Amino acid sequence: MALISRAGPSYCIQSESGRCKAAHNVVHSFVNNVEGCKSKELFVGLSFSSSKLAKPQRKLHIHGTGDNRRGHRVIVAASPPTEDAVVATEPLTKADLVDYLASGCKPKEKWRIGTEHEKFGFEFGNLRPMKYEQIAELLNSISERFDWDKIMEGDNIIGLKQGKQSISLEPGGQFELSGAPLETLHQTCAEVNSHLYQVKAVAEEMGIGFLGIGFQPKWGLKDIPIMPKGRYEIMRNYMPKVGTLGLDMMFRTCTVQVNLDFSSEADMIRKFRAGLALQPIATALFANSPFTEGKPNGYLSMRSQIWTDTDNNRAGMLPFVFDESFGFEQYVEYALDVPMYFVYRKKKYVDCAGLSFRDFLAGKLPSLPGEYPTLNDWENHLTTIFPEVRLKRYLEMRGADGGPWRRLCALPAFWVGILYDETSLQRVLDITSDWTTGERQMLRNKVPKTGLKTPFRDGLLKHVAQEVVQLAKDGLERRGFKETGFLNEVAEVVKTGITPAEKLLDLYHGKWGQNI
Repeated sequence: MALISRAGPSYCIQSESGRCKAAHNVVHSFVNNVEGCKSKELFVGLSFSSSKLAKPQRKLHIHGTGDNRRGHRVIVAASPPTEDAVVATEPLTKADLVDYLASGCKPKEKWRIGTEHEKFGFEFGNLRPMKYEQIAELLNSISERFDWDKIMEGDNIIGLKQGKQSISLEPGGQFELSGAPLETLHQTCAEVNSHLYQVKAVAEEMGIGFLGIGFQPKWGLKDIPIMPKGRYEIMRNYMPKVGTLGLDMMFRTCTVQVNLDFSSEADMIRKFRAGLALQPIATALFANSPFTEGKPNGYLSMRSQIWTDTDNNRAGMLPFVFDESFGFEQYVEYALDVPMYFVYRKKKYVDCAGLSFRDFLAGKLPSLPGEYPTLNDWENHLTTIFPEVRLKRYLEMRGADGGPWRRLCALPAFWVGILYDETSLQRVLDITSDWTTGERQMLRNKVPKTGLKTPFRDGLLKHVAQEVVQLAKDGLERRGFKETGFLNEVAEVVKTGITPAEKLLDLYHGKWGQNI
């Protein structure tokens, strides 16, 4: 068992096996096809892999060596086949759920950087979104040419896996790379470049291009193809019941995010607070979604605006993170009250939309009467929560629009420079310590429209952003990996005060002749 001790208010892991076995006093045995902790990635999904749409961690359940090989590629079971990865000897308790989050604590030398980015695929000839049939051809070709394993749901290919990287599909066919946990930004940017090279090599032969932007700029909801993934059907039916923009979020947004580690509960709290306070600044720096159906939509980040009316039970700025009592347990309390989407059983999704995980914990879930959740159900549930910063066994920075490749490297550089350097992190906490709940929410509400020009106290948000970007640069310099060059993109934005979205709008009103 993992040795998880509670020293004062802070949890810590005393053994690396705690990462592998997931939680204290819960895991009893592993499935036969997983040899203990031989590969953490194979059974509990420790790669940084998440999504705005409940993309649970995948156990790579490899079905033998015979019929399931197509050519030389291994066929991997549909996501999320994690239901049998652990066997609980007794019902989970709230303490087990807390310990699950605490099991993410890692010493600083084992902190890593996980970057994810989504992009829109389109046909060169008519600029229409890629159809699923084209996506399937693209995935199959990348698999065969570049040695990726295929992820299948029924007869449909829905993703690829190679080492600790995965390629997956969002509901409207947005193409996502969930990167491996890497040590330096040089490795992260090399991973991004390799992925884009592989995708472009295959896609161009098919007449397919990709666009890095935060919101689909040309096509309406009716024009977006729906991907054949079971959980998206559940969500598509539920979203209109809890907000007006949930379907836009599912089918027409793209993001880039970075996932980062913490060493203890106290370290998690400090990073969570800094991340939430600064998330509107990140949204402004990376604002890149000013068009809807061919016209300016009045926002610099339409993607960010959409999250304000998607499902407020599971999104937002989480003011309780700034309470003195905040910690792993308080996040569990919050997550238990976020309505469920689904439970995965017998390779099928059971619709639990709107139901309570608290009831599930008590064996009183109407959809599965008498059944109790596993840690994998909890892991899956955590991926259906979408605040501006999300806690799992690491922290996810979720406030940025998708963009072109240079900005894909700049976002992790921004957050690593701040959150992985003690001096810069403390300085940010000092700067933001007297920001009120109302001020943080005001920034969240106004930045999608006014970006760095948002008034804040006695100046503009631009002035705070300039100081924060300098702190990120200083933090990267102290890391000693020569990574500061990756910040050039955002340094230019804060210097000029002009966001990527404003550059697009200038082109629209000038060189493009108002033709998207």
